[in-house]
Amino acid sequence: MLSVIMPVYNAEKAIEAIINKVNGLPIEKEIIVVDDCSKDNTAAILRSLSFVNLKVIHHGSKRGKAAAVRTGVENSTGEFILIQDVNLGYGLNDYSKLLEAIKNSGVDIVLGSRFRKMRQGNFFLSILFGIKLKDWFSRCQLVRRESLLKLLPELKSANIAFEILTKAIRKKMRIIEVPISQ
Repeated sequence: MLSVIMPVYNAEKAIEAIINKVNGLPIEKEIIVVDDCSKDNTAAILRSLSFVNLKVIHHGSKRGKAAAVRTGVENSTGEFILIQDVNLGYGLNDYSKLLEAIKNSGVDIVLGSRFRKMRQGNFFLSILFGIKLKDWFSRCQLVRRESLLKLLPELKSANIAFEILTKAIRKKMRIIEVPISQ
């Protein structure tokens, strides 16, 4: 099963639409939304939603995106975890493709790549980290639960996708890229 973690803060304009889109995807999943003490109507919107596979968790104080992701992962049950940014809808139609890739390849992380060719900044990072990736800043990552749990205690940054990727590389985790739609 897939656990889709959505860390949110002041997301009243996008939260309902992204949850409805993810919920409508034809795959077995749970959706875990962690509201990091939003000051707008996000909490009220989340209270109005009711899906069997939706868990909503509210932080009592603002703790940051990394803490929201940690809370979501700790409350998830899926074998695979995808952290979905509520403001970015790319990759939504590619969940099945990412799941197929991770199941068939046995890797730790499948990175959804928006690019078909290496770009200059990505080329530099590929040299620096010793792994050739076309989309270092993709926020579309599918991670095996057991692999993410090894990284979880170290995650602190708001740029959680890049941090997961770099820490996974340092721990010699296996990573592949799969092209995604934008």
